[in-house]
Amino acid sequence: MQKTVKHEQYDFFAFLSRMRYISRWGLMRNTVPENIQEHSLDVAIIAHALAMIRNTYFNGALDPSRAALYGIFHDASEIFTGDMPTPVKHFNPHFKRSFHQLEDRARRKLLAMLPPELAKEYEPLFFFDDQEEYVHLVKAADKIAALTKCIEEGKSGNHEFRRAEAEHFEQLSASNLPEVGFFLEKLLPGYRLSLDELKLG
Repeated sequence: MQKTVKHEQYDFFAFLSRMRYISRWGLMRNTVPENIQEHSLDVAIIAHALAMIRNTYFNGALDPSRAALYGIFHDASEIFTGDMPTPVKHFNPHFKRSFHQLEDRARRKLLAMLPPELAKEYEPLFFFDDQEEYVHLVKAADKIAALTKCIEEGKSGNHEFRRAEAEHFEQLSASNLPEVGFFLEKLLPGYRLSLDELKLG
């Protein structure tokens, strides 16, 4: 039986489209500015790749499409909160906990901009803390995406990201996820090359 939708206005997607106006790396001097919409696509692509690597080489059974969807929406709350610099976000445990609560409220506010039936379908994509494997995977993808941004800035001669690049690489190198090690060894080096140096087949 076809469901009827009330003639009401729902602003969920209009708000999501404004992710492009939320800048990242607010305390850093950027050669090429990055917004959370661009970053979210990078995270989705990398999360999908990590899941594929896990399944192909390390006997995993993850759903790469679901990993990509989690990546797409992982920073949607920043439409309301903005991109909080990591040093500020982790200033102390109390502030970190309060900020996570604020992020949850922002996600709820976004979901309330959908018809209830659709909100129910989207909710698991916004709240997936109980999916531990995917949580670790998306966090790793998030950090890899940040690392590639640092590398790109370094290639442009901007040394502002040098310390952030070293810290992200060190943290990722210590990851116990085999797919992360695979990515760092076999896929990350290409980000350091110029277009002329990339292998085109």
